Amino acid sequence: MLLLAVRCVVNAGFYSAYSAFAARMDALDVIANNLANASTSGFKAQHEFYRSFSAWLQPSLTTPINQAVNRFGVLGGSHLDLSQGTIEPTGNDTDVALEGTGFFAVLTKNGVRYTRDGSFRLDKSRNLITDQGDQVLSQQPNNRNQPIQIPSGKLNISPDGSVSVDGALVAKLRIEDFPPETQLVQEGNSYLIAPDGAGKPPASSSVQQGALEKSNSDPIRTTVGLIDLQRTAQIMERALSIFHNEFNRTAAQDLPKV
Repeated sequence: MLLLAVRCVVNAGFYSAYSAFAARMDALDVIANNLANASTSGFKAQHEFYRSFSAWLQPSLTTPINQAVNRFGVLGGSHLDLSQGTIEPTGNDTDVALEGTGFFAVLTKNGVRYTRDGSFRLDKSRNLITDQGDQVLSQQPNNRNQPIQIPSGKLNISPDGSVSVDGALVAKLRIEDFPPETQLVQEGNSYLIAPDGAGKPPASSSVQQGALEKSNSDPIRTTVGLIDLQRTAQIMERALSIFHNEFNRTAAQDLPKV
């Protein structure tokens, strides 16, 4: 009976250490991606969160101590941090930054995507495109997908997103915002996928020409978090080794002598 009790505690401890180790390893991927994109224009960091998972127990075993040792911490997921990044001037007329809410709409081969990265340029046909070569969309009735073609001349982009050349209005940047509960999914380093029809005009946004919004991932804080996660993962790895080797040896060799 004593051997069985010890093995139950060992197993619970092993699973608890393993779930903590696995959760930290998954979180390392999230933080490493934030650190890798600390200099990516318009990048929005992901922040991990954890939740408690309780293993199923037979009714006869649902004592407070059994419930405690069979409750494990797992990675619950991550949430997108949409806080404003620092806006820095570039002097490039086709660069634009958004101050406030909202996203630029662009047309990719996979459909419409949204971005805060306004490092735009002109292609050979003078279409306004992203660094990835995708077309920047103009504001149209019913959100019809219409790219922006820029004639030769002096380009000016107003705070409301109006695009003009030599004083003549050419188009207006399509800028959309989303309710707080909208599920936005990252695609690559700077694009977001949003549900169809979820977009609406931003309540508060201003376009700055000749500037870019920097990543909102703080490299110093992210590096500290990365080191902390690595240390915690190492502790959990050590705990796994103890449970697997030393406790099992005690259960197998010493307890039968009791």
